[in-house]
Amino acid sequence: MATFGDIGLAAAINILTALAFLIAFAILRLQPFNDRVYFPKWYLKGLRSSPTHSGAFVTKFVNVDWRSYLRFLNWVPDALKMPEPELISHAGLDSAVYLRIYLLGLKIFVPVALLAWAVLVPVNWTNNTLVKAKATDNVDFSNIDKLSISNIPHGSQRFWSHVIMAYAITFWTCYILWKEYAKIAAMRLHFLASERRRPDQFTVLVRNVPPDPDESVGESVEHFFLVNHPDHFLTHQVVYNANKLAKLVKEKKGKQNWLDYYQLKYSRNQSKRPMMKTGFLGLCGDQVDAIDYQTAEIERLSKEIDEERERVKTNPKCIMPAAFVSFKTRWGAAVCAQTQQSRNPTLWLTEWAPEPRDVYWNNLAIPYVSLSIRRLIIAVASFFLTFFFMIPITIVQSLANIESLEKRASFLKVITDIGFIKSFIQGFLPGIALKIFLILLPTILMLMSKFEGFLCRSALERRSAFRYFIFIFVNVFLGSVIAGTAFQQLDSFINQSANDIPKTIGVAIPMKATFFITYIMVDGWTGVAGEILRLKPLIFFHLKNFFLVKTEKDREEAMDPGSIGFNTGEPQIQLYFLLGLVYAVVTPVLLPFILVFFGLAYVVFRHQIINVYNQQYESAAAFWPDVHGRIIFSVVFSQLILMGLMSTKGAALTTPFLIALPILTIWFYRFCKGRYEPAFIRYPLQEAMNKDTLERARDPNLNLKSYLQNAYVHPVFKNEEEDEDAHEKFESVIVPTKRQSRRNTPAPSKISGASSPSSLPDTVPENLLP
Repeated sequence: MATFGDIGLAAAINILTALAFLIAFAILRLQPFNDRVYFPKWYLKGLRSSPTHSGAFVTKFVNVDWRSYLRFLNWVPDALKMPEPELISHAGLDSAVYLRIYLLGLKIFVPVALLAWAVLVPVNWTNNTLVKAKATDNVDFSNIDKLSISNIPHGSQRFWSHVIMAYAITFWTCYILWKEYAKIAAMRLHFLASERRRPDQFTVLVRNVPPDPDESVGESVEHFFLVNHPDHFLTHQVVYNANKLAKLVKEKKGKQNWLDYYQLKYSRNQSKRPMMKTGFLGLCGDQVDAIDYQTAEIERLSKEIDEERERVKTNPKCIMPAAFVSFKTRWGAAVCAQTQQSRNPTLWLTEWAPEPRDVYWNNLAIPYVSLSIRRLIIAVASFFLTFFFMIPITIVQSLANIESLEKRASFLKVITDIGFIKSFIQGFLPGIALKIFLILLPTILMLMSKFEGFLCRSALERRSAFRYFIFIFVNVFLGSVIAGTAFQQLDSFINQSANDIPKTIGVAIPMKATFFITYIMVDGWTGVAGEILRLKPLIFFHLKNFFLVKTEKDREEAMDPGSIGFNTGEPQIQLYFLLGLVYAVVTPVLLPFILVFFGLAYVVFRHQIINVYNQQYESAAAFWPDVHGRIIFSVVFSQLILMGLMSTKGAALTTPFLIALPILTIWFYRFCKGRYEPAFIRYPLQEAMNKDTLERARDPNLNLKSYLQNAYVHPVFKNEEEDEDAHEKFESVIVPTKRQSRRNTPAPSKISGASSPSSLPDTVPENLLP
């Protein structure tokens, strides 16, 4: 069992490591040659110039102004100075709301920690239950556990103080969540109302377009929307399966980077031509002239790209039954995106189009009918991934309970009898081992989300975050508690009757707080401090800058500012909410460690969002209902845990009072869901009309078609040198219908009909005529 000394050693190690990271960052950020690593966002905005372009040779690389080192901690107040409205304008609403999650943690847990330490810690400490349990039942414990609910005597009246605290924590948490939900919903609506014009405001994604023997997908889409949305339909862009073309373009770009590298290498030393091997990773195969080989590969890929582009343009099988449909007004797009389009609810499915940056183009080529099968496969795979991960979790828990290991592996006693080593293994090693096991998990979960077929990066990250949270809850929390408790109290389980096992578990579960304290220090203190240091981007930038960079564009690509990483960051924050809410009543000693995490993380990530991260998309805080729901889940779970503990400790009279808590919490969740969640999934028609009216007054001559017609063209077509010509070839055109029967057509199409309804557009732009 980890003692105060073990926790103290772990805290010292993590504090010193975190301080080392922060001091290293404070010094490295002052050096001119690191400026692009620690301030890339300002370079991408064009608001900062490199300090290495001027001055003496030494000052281009090293900051020789000694006074700046005296102010090396000024990044902290600088990170806190920018007001929230300016932060939203600078980094977007997603980033601002993400930071509010950390503030939410402080708002909830600062009063909770003060109240719990003032009330529950004295109530728990002034008992000797664990001392008696050790003498009679051989239960292992440390002095830290005397601060937990496990130290309360069986059937004691003192449990009522824990019940009252549970009510206070629940009401306070729900009040803060209610205020935050209302605030963020208002922020989202204001952001959408004041946001500048974006293509996704006018565009919907149409999927499951029914096949028509007489018309192509593009013709069918154009005909359907001219008939059913005659006043508002503007243009459309069919979806092409260009995944193979995208892979070829990516491969060509990689070959071009290598060619640039070898040419740069040869220009520095022309006495010898650079050579390379053609085998796996350049480690085997024939040795050839690197420049000639890469040049030949680029020529080969260019030819394949031209052939594949032509195939995509001419092969009907490359056209997917989906399209981006744009409207003349936001109001028209809102009506289409939020209504059923046909009698058959499985056809002509419409949803808001993601913004162009947010589209995950690879998944647009997935047939709609295969999505259900894909999600079933991933659900099964996710279950087995979660289940089999219990093995390393159990191994980690064995490190956290080294006394039990010594009893079964006596040869370890020689090592663990050394005080420092024992403290290191129990207080530091379990947390860092668990952190290492979780490194590859986000990548695996993101691949699973991509296989499921979500169409935008924001949805991919939200889905991956959901699975990550489930994984953390089952493995990190439940796995650690159950596996650790069973391992730790194995003697008690073996020697006790079956009726006494629940009582032993009730005593032992709060004791797992010591393990989670070590995890919080490793992940929440050292991990957050390591985030601001950006060691990996720092090393890779200088390697790329030395070997590959030839132009200013190359240098920008080498900066790699990254993004928030919602799929990993948000579930990890939710683990801290879960731990705080579960242990606030049963083991309050954990709360100060969580407060340090929320405070440090808020400052660090505010700095990163202002100076570093460059978000790939803007979803206007669409993730907030998920955050709210997971916190509510943590509240309900903490209430159920407390009910279970009370039942094992002879406090059955408290159960009727505790049953009301989850009922009230679930009612609160349903209230918030009905009152505020619509703001995150629908766009009010009133807001759309107001914004359309205002825009018409400000810019009556806006040519919306030219603004929208190229917005949703696949990037592989935009990035080609011939993008203008290729673009026009791929652009959807209004064409006469080829239907043989008009039985399902209430109105003639724009061109083929003998007469046109008055609501249809008066003219067709010449550039859209065949």
